[in-house]
Amino acid sequence: MSDFNTLELVTDSRGFATLWLSREAKNNAFNAEMIRELIIALDHVQGDASLRFLVLRGRGKHFSAGADLAWMQQSAELDYHTNLDDARELAELMYNLAKLKIPTLAVVQGAAYGGALGLISCCDMAIGADDAQFCLSEVRIGLAPAVISPFVVKAIGERAARRYALTAERFGGQRAREIGLLAESYPAAELEQQVEQWVANLLQNSPAAMRSSKDLLREVGNGALTPALRRYCENAIARIRVSPEGQEGLRAFLQKRPPSWQAQEPRL
Repeated sequence: MSDFNTLELVTDSRGFATLWLSREAKNNAFNAEMIRELIIALDHVQGDASLRFLVLRGRGKHFSAGADLAWMQQSAELDYHTNLDDARELAELMYNLAKLKIPTLAVVQGAAYGGALGLISCCDMAIGADDAQFCLSEVRIGLAPAVISPFVVKAIGERAARRYALTAERFGGQRAREIGLLAESYPAAELEQQVEQWVANLLQNSPAAMRSSKDLLREVGNGALTPALRRYCENAIARIRVSPEGQEGLRAFLQKRPPSWQAQEPRL
């Protein structure tokens, strides 16, 4: 499925979608059109109850080179209020991705600069190639990573965010893993194989339980212990135990059989 100029939204028959950034000739740099199309695509994903998770990727050599130069040049000629409208549109994209009900996995190769780090940070998980290159490059051109900063800080921590936002240093996939931006980093030649393994692993899990766990962890936040959080967690486990998938999972475990959401191996 793809009714977009800058993206491709592809649904897999196994029950997940891949959202491809698809401006390969521009290294998947985003402009106003791509931001708007990403918002629309995420609305489609949010409204599709059949999807179990979303994979976010970039076509071609690079995940995304960040903001498109022509778009930035246009922005420089706009007044404050029009720039504020642009910032609000980008913020809507980032918040919608971060709050998506289903799990999200970013897969990174090549360059991921500027706002691309925001997209990666908004995803629940990210993997990438060892030779991928990351950079919070905004200060090099007189800007700041303003809209994406809350998500980057959550992903890599305040100290690392300060370093890379202020120095605009480039760092590779292994360093991205060390600071928490990537869950894992792999040799480039192994990345596709590893994507399939991550997909296969996610497909083993209860779709409803993954959604509930995402809601739960959002509510838990930094883990501050409060009476309200205790009550929320108590109610969360009670609700999922009596849910259809909770009941099916428990029965399947006790009966030593695969649950209904796992693909059945063909019998020979």
